[in-house]
Amino acid sequence: MQISRLGELLVGNNMITKEQLKDALAEQKESGGQLRLGAILIKNGLITETDLTSFLSKQYGVPTINLSDYEVEPAVIKIIPAEIAHKYQIVPVNRAGSTLIIAMSDPSNIFAIDDIKFMTGYNVEVVVVSESAIKTAIDRLYDQSASLADVMSDLELEDLEVVGEEEDVDIGSLERATEDAPVVKLVNLILTDAIKKKASDIHIEPYEKAFRVRYRIDGILYEVMKPPMKLKNAITSRIKIMAELDIAERRLPQDGRIKIKLGGGKDMDFRVSVLPTLFGEKIVLRLLDKSNLQLDMTKLGYEADALENFQREIHKPFGMVLVTGPTGSGKTVSLYSALSELNKSTENISTAEDPVEFNFAGINQVQVHEDIGLNFAAALRAFLRQDPDIIMIGEIRDFETAEIGVKAALTGHLVLSTLHTNDAPSTINRLLNMGIEPFLVASAVNLITAQRLARRVCSECKAVEEIPVQALVDAGVPPEEAPGVVCYKGVGCPKCNNTGYKGRVGFYQVMPMLEPIRELILNGANTAEIKRESMRLGIKTMRQSGLTKLMEGVTSFEEVLRVTVADD
Repeated sequence: MQISRLGELLVGNNMITKEQLKDALAEQKESGGQLRLGAILIKNGLITETDLTSFLSKQYGVPTINLSDYEVEPAVIKIIPAEIAHKYQIVPVNRAGSTLIIAMSDPSNIFAIDDIKFMTGYNVEVVVVSESAIKTAIDRLYDQSASLADVMSDLELEDLEVVGEEEDVDIGSLERATEDAPVVKLVNLILTDAIKKKASDIHIEPYEKAFRVRYRIDGILYEVMKPPMKLKNAITSRIKIMAELDIAERRLPQDGRIKIKLGGGKDMDFRVSVLPTLFGEKIVLRLLDKSNLQLDMTKLGYEADALENFQREIHKPFGMVLVTGPTGSGKTVSLYSALSELNKSTENISTAEDPVEFNFAGINQVQVHEDIGLNFAAALRAFLRQDPDIIMIGEIRDFETAEIGVKAALTGHLVLSTLHTNDAPSTINRLLNMGIEPFLVASAVNLITAQRLARRVCSECKAVEEIPVQALVDAGVPPEEAPGVVCYKGVGCPKCNNTGYKGRVGFYQVMPMLEPIRELILNGANTAEIKRESMRLGIKTMRQSGLTKLMEGVTSFEEVLRVTVADD
């Protein structure tokens, strides 16, 4: 009831439309009620957190506070159990006599307020706070688990049954070691700590005389701990058991998934890859958090003209749109964003992926299995017998896949795919080297976008950085603009783990297949000639996109130089 009440209030005050409310409620229903209405509206860019908090404060006549400024007493925290705080997304702030002050993001939730009154026996007063601030405070105040360092110091190694390095493994002893409480606790903490630090990957790496755990945060790897070497096999096997892999197989690569439930009914998936190395099995876990998946193309970092070109081409009824870049450059997110925009009940969309990272309602997703012959080419051939409108191929790796994709694009289908190339112009030569004829490339491809991810400067500790004018000019800033460019860099603060960066932004080179470029392809031009022509036509290079973000204060000069190369 309170959900529809909030929606009605926002519509009544012309902050959202009835159609937007209807779409948001449908999305909430699709999530099984796990996502709150306010969070959906904010995620979709229909309202900002600040506007929603201010509106609720005025509407209900309750004050707003900055939760990060409050040091809540432990006695106050104990009044509200952790499970109730997670369930209703509330935080106790203070106690005055028989009155308990609680912070919540939705003061219209009278059920939560009544439940807390009944459970605690206190009169309840409400202050309104943004949902993200509530979540941060709950994590901070109710985190009863020990830190990684605490668990490491508490490990009683003599109690563990350690498995040796020999090939013939006693599976029974290995399973017993993996069920030992300290090992279970340590593995669980590695996973949950990575989620809290918003890591994208966890690397667990064995070496001859060391065993380390690293997190990739905002694209950079940071070492977080070095467990004892004696725990190497127990930790590795524990993760393999969680991912339902074969713990006896230590000579071949294996892939699996782990799904864990977090507070508030939230799920988190980990994609697990095990690789045998010289000194043991290296494990990499990719964190897949659908709630943090950004599918709004306007918020990915595209410049206005580049976004307009990209959206125009994906809405064409046929042709090929290619997204290129190295592993971890955000290609999958760009393709998912495009598919999300195209996902309508009137379209038949099929995807072949390796692996399927996120599942979407209304899209037919196929997991590629090379070992049984279900590769991208086989899936693509099957799609063409399924009356498709839009096809997404996870990656074009060989001539067969490229050939079928190009033919599909020329016969009335929209084909989206990825390639591993350095920039957009070099994608042309990559297709030609695979064996695709120049006239087919020129006819089939609508647009190529190349991308990289750079770190955002932390907004909390952002400070002006003095960069010599000549250095800016050498990097590619026009000489007449260089003296007026103000650069920023984060100095480091608790919010960004003292790195100076928080979050990432994309640099994009979006090259539509304009007529002069098609002619160059047909005439056998090389990559350099195509790049020069695209720049002449006003298409931004990756370096120019990065410099635009630099001048907007989004990223630092250091990041632009790290992620992009100078234009020739």
